[in-house]
Amino acid sequence: QVQMMESGGGSVQAGGSLMLSCAISGHTSSSYCMGWYRQLTGKEEREGVATIDSDGSTNYAESVKDRFTISLDNAKNTLYLQMNSLKPEDTAMYFCATHVRAVPTTCSGGYCLSPRCPDYWGKGTLVTSSL
Repeated sequence: QVQMMESGGGSVQAGGSLMLSCAISGHTSSSYCMGWYRQLTGKEEREGVATIDSDGSTNYAESVKDRFTISLDNAKNTLYLQMNSLKPEDTAMYFCATHVRAVPTTCSGGYCLSPRCPDYWGKGTLVTSSL
């Protein structure tokens, strides 16, 4: 059973930076995509922020391109999200999640940004950016 646990959330002033971490256990698949998703306050749906595929390729939502960077340390089984130049509109609950490709699916590349792709989710960490 895959388990994921986020850490690193907090409150920062607009323009500041935060790094989120996601500790991963039980993940043995060699074909997957994993990433960060967020749920804005007052919204029911989650949105994809950044994903990384098992081939190393990355994809980002337009709203965070050039500000956020996703990375995966396989030796530490940890997924990261470096967030720079934070804006008030980045305030949200951030989740790490993964989709394990047991069979060919559409969940690859940029399609992994869809919150319908992940099979396993962490519980989330809150990020608040204020003026």
